[in-house]
Amino acid sequence: MERLYLDHAATTPMTKAAREAMAQALDHWANPSSPHAEGRRARAALESARAQVATALDWKHSLIFTSGASEAIGIVLARAQARRQLIAAVEHDAVRRQARDALDVPVDESGRIDMVALDRLIEEAGPRPLVAVQAANSETGVLQPLDAVIALVRSAGGLLLADCAQTAGKLPLPDADFVIVSGHKLGAGPGIGALLVRDLGTLAPSGGQELGYRRGTEHMPGALALAAALEGGAAWMARAEELRRYVDAQIEAAGGEVIARGAARLATIASYRMPGVSAATQLIRFDLAGIAISAGSACASGTLRPSHVLQAMGMAEAPAGEVIRMSFGRGTSRADLWRFVEAWKEISDAARGDAGAQAAA
Repeated sequence: MERLYLDHAATTPMTKAAREAMAQALDHWANPSSPHAEGRRARAALESARAQVATALDWKHSLIFTSGASEAIGIVLARAQARRQLIAAVEHDAVRRQARDALDVPVDESGRIDMVALDRLIEEAGPRPLVAVQAANSETGVLQPLDAVIALVRSAGGLLLADCAQTAGKLPLPDADFVIVSGHKLGAGPGIGALLVRDLGTLAPSGGQELGYRRGTEHMPGALALAAALEGGAAWMARAEELRRYVDAQIEAAGGEVIARGAARLATIASYRMPGVSAATQLIRFDLAGIAISAGSACASGTLRPSHVLQAMGMAEAPAGEVIRMSFGRGTSRADLWRFVEAWKEISDAARGDAGAQAAA
């Protein structure tokens, strides 16, 4: 049976349009910073891609191409014109590893920012803090109340970094000071991303390329792929919402738990707990059934440590170790998700049968 890929939150295959745009660009590659005719043509293509990406994302401010989300996050955390840093307790490891001295902002049991605690921590942080919040959690899909967060941060004279790696191209962008975009989450392939900046005056320049805010030869083919991947908009997200509701209902009916069931969530990401079966066992059995899923975000799923996201939500270590993530893309069908649900039921039933046999022995 053909394998089924349900790990699109980790990375999603390149779209046909993105592959074609990159292939054409590679056929006419030159360094966009070179002064000769070939370089000028490459520069024109790069700037055209910049304008297309900004238009597709409805971003009216500055756009810096990067190698991906992690680099964009690093640029902001290292060079934002701010003082103390605050990050949500459920932030992606790419943020947590680069903001080592930041204050953790707690979340409620659904994974949403505790606004009272955020207000208090902003006051403790002093003038002009930098607050980092992921628009949609990469493990649970939980959407943060970014409009309320932005209002609170702005009222304190602070800056907001919104990690929109999972939501860019799917949902409208927040009016944050810095917005993170990841190409390989959108179907543009790895090695390309963008940092959207509301006011370049809030970011210290580094010299070099990208308006003087990033060093290194520009990835013009990747930029064109990113622009192409954003073509067509996000009309498919309404269908994704209906499909995710279907899976939620089926998992619950089979005795599973939908993580953050009552919270607003991104339609394409869902986490499910299979009571009594470890996530590691589920991953192996799903893989043997020809289905690719994950346990948490890809950057952390290679470790055996409990999910910091689920821990921050107050989940005990044992049940947290029974949670897997399923995520899908624009090409995922109802038949694909039916296959996932049937495999989930088979794995769960087999585990119960094994437990019953052991109890009877």
